[in-house]
Amino acid sequence: MMLQFLRGNAQAPKGHAILFARSTQNPRVVYCTYCIVPPIPLSLAKYLPSFLAAQLPPEDLQDATSMNVVPIPPMLEEGKSLEHLETLAEHRDDDLCEIGSINPQDEAARMQRVVDACQEYGQMYFTYASTFAETSGISAAETDFVPLDDLDAEDLFIETMSDRQRLAELGKLIGGARYALDGHDEHELDETRRKMQRIARSLADKYKSQDLIDAAVDASARGSRLAQLYLERGFKLLDEQYAEIPHIEQEIRELRDQHS
Repeated sequence: MMLQFLRGNAQAPKGHAILFARSTQNPRVVYCTYCIVPPIPLSLAKYLPSFLAAQLPPEDLQDATSMNVVPIPPMLEEGKSLEHLETLAEHRDDDLCEIGSINPQDEAARMQRVVDACQEYGQMYFTYASTFAETSGISAAETDFVPLDDLDAEDLFIETMSDRQRLAELGKLIGGARYALDGHDEHELDETRRKMQRIARSLADKYKSQDLIDAAVDASARGSRLAQLYLERGFKLLDEQYAEIPHIEQEIRELRDQHS
């Protein structure tokens, strides 16, 4: 992708920009987001309560809490007009960048375009920021600018889901895991497990999503039944149908006791 600066300078980006794409259905309709490169290196890890931080592996903690470039919102949303964006950028002293055209019906593309554009804008800013040391006498180490890591569209999309959508997606992936097990496809099984774990990280512990995943990748008929029971239990919790949960948990215990 090549950002087109309608306002601002690609050689000296401000670190905050309105990014917009034109609709393929009507070029006068624009979809936009706001991209921010925090001036101070930001890691949410230090603000997490210790009991939460202790539950995350170091690599997951860094991935989940490092914020080098922040798109708000994470998906292109319809704006009022290009003229309105130009006025906003002028009064706020923002960069204004066009990032091509987008099909408004393609939500995945609207999210991926944000990821790609923020990566490019962020890299431009980090390149520009590396010159600060040359002009101020500060060492490069003191600027503490972190190279831009890939923003992950899949993680961003999961964050926009409701718990019901996450559980429904886990249900689909249970089927994918069973198919991979039947076909002895280890690569597909590993990929499915990875997708399930990404979704599980966004669900509360009460849903026991890790137990669901462990069951889904168990090749036995017991594993298949357990996975379905954990999924059913999750939906009952979500719908607050608490009276129906004890018999599900009883069957789960019986199946687990059989294995032990």
